[in-house]
Amino acid sequence: MTANRFRVVIPARYASTRLPGKPLRLIAGRPMLQHVYDRARQSGAETVVIATDDPRIEQAARAFPASVCMTSPEHASGTERLAEVVERMHWRDDEIVVNVQGDEPLMPPVLISQVAAGLAGHADATVATLAHAIASVAEGQDPNVVKVVRDRSGYALYFSRAAIPYCRDRQDADAVSLLRHVGLYAYRAGFLRHYSKLEAAPIEQVEKLEQLRVLWHGLKIHVEIAVQMPGPGVDTEKDLSCVEQIMKTTTKQ
Repeated sequence: MTANRFRVVIPARYASTRLPGKPLRLIAGRPMLQHVYDRARQSGAETVVIATDDPRIEQAARAFPASVCMTSPEHASGTERLAEVVERMHWRDDEIVVNVQGDEPLMPPVLISQVAAGLAGHADATVATLAHAIASVAEGQDPNVVKVVRDRSGYALYFSRAAIPYCRDRQDADAVSLLRHVGLYAYRAGFLRHYSKLEAAPIEQVEKLEQLRVLWHGLKIHVEIAVQMPGPGVDTEKDLSCVEQIMKTTTKQ
């Protein structure tokens, strides 16, 4: 499959402890999920599918209108939900599938196409993702901000909620920039079929970072520097207000 051919799946769950009904919360008069779907469509994806187990989300998505795949409510992660979509849609093993989170209404379409091209251009990678430089000490120390360290070829060495790499000597603080992981992934459909068979990793369970399962099993994740800074995602009411304000400001410009 060429770099300009890929599919997007948007996993969307209704339940959220911090923001119930999150995918259907309105931003600028439209459900948040619709904003995500529109950005995915603008990325050049061959297909965009919303994967959900909730009929309320299905009904809202079909009204956009969007393609919807109803999936099992038993999935423990969005990756498992993607795997079911791959099976239901009968996608070939070599097809590239990008996972776009349903709470990223400001995700630049160019990043979706970038991560797909990143996987297409690295045949030895199992997964591709993105990162950008961390701009502040507070961001670097925030456990909600996931950091990644890469090797010289751009492959992930480790992901962590801790500030890595740790600068032991103050004079080395500027030697390497901390990188913030962007939660956007590209997979080959064949790997998604295999993913659920991989044993969960101890480091994955400790850090609560699903991507560590890939590294623990000796597989490669390619990490490119994002060509554009992504906007904030939505986890709380405050985030929702922030994103709406950004959209209003952008519309006025």
